[in-house]
Amino acid sequence: MNSPAARPTPATSATVRELNLRTVWRVIGENAPISRAEISRATGISKPTVSAVLEDLLQIGLVVETADASRGFTYGAVFFKPRPEAAHAVAFDVGARHLRAALVGLDGTEVVRRDAEVEGRSAEEMVAAAVDLARELVEAAGVAPASVQHAVVGVPGVVDQRDGRVWQATNVPGMDGFTARERFSEALQIPVTVENDINLAAHGEYARGSGGTADSFLFLSIGTGVGAGLVLGGNLLRGFKGAAGELDSAFEPDIVEGPDGPEPEVPPMMDPCAQAILQYAAEKLPGELSDDQELTMERVFELARADDAAAQDVVREEARRIANYAAVASAVVDVELVVLGGGIGLNGDLLLTPVAERLAGRLPYPPRLETSALGSGAVLAGAEALAASLTVEQLIRDYFRA
Repeated sequence: MNSPAARPTPATSATVRELNLRTVWRVIGENAPISRAEISRATGISKPTVSAVLEDLLQIGLVVETADASRGFTYGAVFFKPRPEAAHAVAFDVGARHLRAALVGLDGTEVVRRDAEVEGRSAEEMVAAAVDLARELVEAAGVAPASVQHAVVGVPGVVDQRDGRVWQATNVPGMDGFTARERFSEALQIPVTVENDINLAAHGEYARGSGGTADSFLFLSIGTGVGAGLVLGGNLLRGFKGAAGELDSAFEPDIVEGPDGPEPEVPPMMDPCAQAILQYAAEKLPGELSDDQELTMERVFELARADDAAAQDVVREEARRIANYAAVASAVVDVELVVLGGGIGLNGDLLLTPVAERLAGRLPYPPRLETSALGSGAVLAGAEALAASLTVEQLIRDYFRA
């Protein structure tokens, strides 16, 4: 049941006006250059209302009048196109070793990109590094600092959407329990949205990558850890506390002795992360172990491609484990597509077929499988797309509240 606070409120003339503005903005972005009459036909909004909305968009600076020479004689029609340089946003991908950053326009197009080595830095030091990168981006792009209106920060952990605090984050010292939204916003001096990195990767795949072919899909990242992002009906599903997609919790854990006492762990026979599957690989490939060199999944995949039978057995085992994770989400929400990413998941030439076979044997309606089209850039791509859309929303809100 809906709580009283969640019940719909009656639409006012102001909310209808804002809705019309967003609709016209979207149509212009998808069809520019486009005339008033064409906008009216595409949206079903009357021509006088379209004219009023265009005046608002011109006032905000989101669109500009333009010509369309490709049409020949246009009988004096005025055309409109987006003005992506009207404002900017910054996007960050916070990792244990790298901090990736980009300045984008309102259409999400990357203007400037910068990366920094940050291995071993604490969460507070990540904030300082982000400020330095933001300054570099603005200077390199030659834009006014005041044009940067919003930032999106992708972090490795569960983000509580209520207060922007990060939990279950072990890759970056001091990140677990860190008030990321507050600290980044204070340091950058602009509104900040903090989002789980795998959720952003799913958003990036939907906006620019493999996920764009489906309205409902699971992005499954397999590498040093396992993470999942769910897009359902074109919307990113975060869950009540931002923990949607934490598939490790779907399996009954083993209890192991950690530095702070007993703690749960995904059973080794279920976990597809690199550390767990390499334990299995070490038993199958003892000849690859030496005192001065560790066995890696890169080496396992190399041997499998060279038709090494033991390495191919490891790949089949990894496919079984990946299928277990994909099946949990698919059985609950019946996704159309599963996109594999991460250092392990991107080896689609070896993994897609056996994972698909496993899913077909377990599910009545197995999802399609693809590998990420964006690779290691998926998180930043998602942050860029989200930052651009949130900046547009911010400009619209500020305009109507002025």
